[in-house]
Amino acid sequence: MDNRVVKDMTSGSPTKLILGFFVPMVFGLLFQQLYNMVDTIIVGKYLGVNALAAVGSTGSVNFMIIGFCIGVCNGFAIPVAQKFGEKNFGQLRRFAANGAWLAAGFAAVMTAAVCMLCRRILVWMNTPQDIIEGAYSYIIVIFMGIPATFLYNMVSGIIRSLGDSRTPLYFLVMSSVLNVLLDWFTIVVLKMGVAGAAWATVISQAVSGIACFVFMVRRFEILHMTRQEAAPDGNLMRILCGIGIPMGLQYSITAIGSMVLQVAVNGLGSMSVAAMTAATKIGMFFCCPFDALGSTMATYGGQNMGARKLERIGEGLAAAVFMGTAYSLLALAVLCCLGDRIALLFLDSDQVEILGQVKQYLQINAMFYIPLVLVNVVRFLIQGMGYSKRAVLAGVCEMAARAGVGFLLVPYFGYSAVCFASPCAWIAADLFLVPSYLMIMRRLCKEQGISAEGVGLRECVRRMMAGMEYGHFS
Repeated sequence: MDNRVVKDMTSGSPTKLILGFFVPMVFGLLFQQLYNMVDTIIVGKYLGVNALAAVGSTGSVNFMIIGFCIGVCNGFAIPVAQKFGEKNFGQLRRFAANGAWLAAGFAAVMTAAVCMLCRRILVWMNTPQDIIEGAYSYIIVIFMGIPATFLYNMVSGIIRSLGDSRTPLYFLVMSSVLNVLLDWFTIVVLKMGVAGAAWATVISQAVSGIACFVFMVRRFEILHMTRQEAAPDGNLMRILCGIGIPMGLQYSITAIGSMVLQVAVNGLGSMSVAAMTAATKIGMFFCCPFDALGSTMATYGGQNMGARKLERIGEGLAAAVFMGTAYSLLALAVLCCLGDRIALLFLDSDQVEILGQVKQYLQINAMFYIPLVLVNVVRFLIQGMGYSKRAVLAGVCEMAARAGVGFLLVPYFGYSAVCFASPCAWIAADLFLVPSYLMIMRRLCKEQGISAEGVGLRECVRRMMAGMEYGHFS
């Protein structure tokens, strides 16, 4: 095994390990959001507000489908992380191979299904007539690129499960640069409209996925497998599906709530859709550290669960929550001061009403970033430990909250209610996730015959307070 490539997270300072894994992850996600923002900026500046609204109106259905793909791949990587923690490298390779077989099958079936249903979904979502054709032109190309999504996320998920968060970053940087160039070329030079932005995203992700796969095969000796290890195994596939499908459903179920909310926003008109599109893009950029913390804790939890080091899991939770809370306060300050100015990246200064709505959305969401920290850290930690079905139920809580706001509040309070939809969803998820974590840890401690005192919420808070007082964690 090449120790220079993989990283064992079952020994050493949890804070240093989490931070070392987190930093490349957050840069990778920032680059990913960067090229998503470039799509939106170029579309808004060169094609106009209607084109911006067309792309934005597909956001929830895009998240439902592509989120499922990403969740499934992340789930398939969890047994790899657990076997790495156990130091069972033969079984690790078998899980990696069977995850790849499953990813190929899922990609083929999902691409065919969603491409056939794409227009019907947009009609069902009450997409305004002045933007529905542009929305279809964009999202059909994105869905045709589902195999590229599976390829990159399966490969990067396996690499991260081995403790390496830097390699996926390098290929995301490459993808981001390529995407920017292709955006300009397809929209400005070839005049392909919103479809050009979609093709730029798909092509850049495909190139990144292929390059990442070639690098993984050549560099990671731990993944060099025999023909027998690479063969399909029905039992391992059932285990992988038992973890991966619930993780994918967690994204999709959450997205259903977003779709209901999007239907309500569509009813407010294309100007509100454009405002939510710009605000969501900016918000997603600022939320990258939360997503990175979640992915970090999935790997950290998986490896330490495999090694049966429960106290380290509690220590890691405290460190991650502390980091996320500190960032939340910084992000709130930035968005309160500069939210409307950042929106000028997407919109012109004379669109005063839309700029005001963007600022309102960003500020209200930022006030609730600390609950979002808990959603990402606790949910992904539970998933990494192998309890992905709990995460699905948390997704149901989020869905119910967003759908409730969309059905009950938006018709009466308009765009202001839209701004509170995500905060309501985050709080609802936390009310389920935190007790779930405590129940899981108590059960595991009882099975191992150890005290649950060092892994519970009280100890997490104590470690956070100690970290704030002394400026570090042990």
